[in-house]
Amino acid sequence: MSTNLEIHSLGMKTGTTLKIKGKVDSDAARFNVNLGNNSNDLALHFNPRFDDSRDGYVIVCNSKSGGSWQSEQREKQLPFSQGSTVKFSIEFKDDKFVIKMPEGVEMEFPNRHNYNHIDYMAVNGGFKVTSFKLD
Repeated sequence: MSTNLEIHSLGMKTGTTLKIKGKVDSDAARFNVNLGNNSNDLALHFNPRFDDSRDGYVIVCNSKSGGSWQSEQREKQLPFSQGSTVKFSIEFKDDKFVIKMPEGVEMEFPNRHNYNHIDYMAVNGGFKVTSFKLD
């Protein structure tokens, strides 16, 4: 899985929202957006999958500490489709992340590491970012 975008000085603080717009590849199996300190310490791994062997279309969220994955949270709604242009947002709160997606689909993931600042963002897989901003 190739890295499409990697930023090491994002400057995201609690109370801000990351808005992302981009295009899902027409043959995408999956993509992910990672937020944290670095690739081994992630507060949020947001991973829409079009090919999950267990659930088919699913969104998997997780966190990583010291290079070790923690327990997955799986959401069986997937409001993205291959080949589509999408917008979604990730709100960074003190205790959780709130991810708002098309079709009014929303999910939450806990801020397991109690981060109050995120500098690292990476987008990997079958998704091309066309714009992003912090609000």
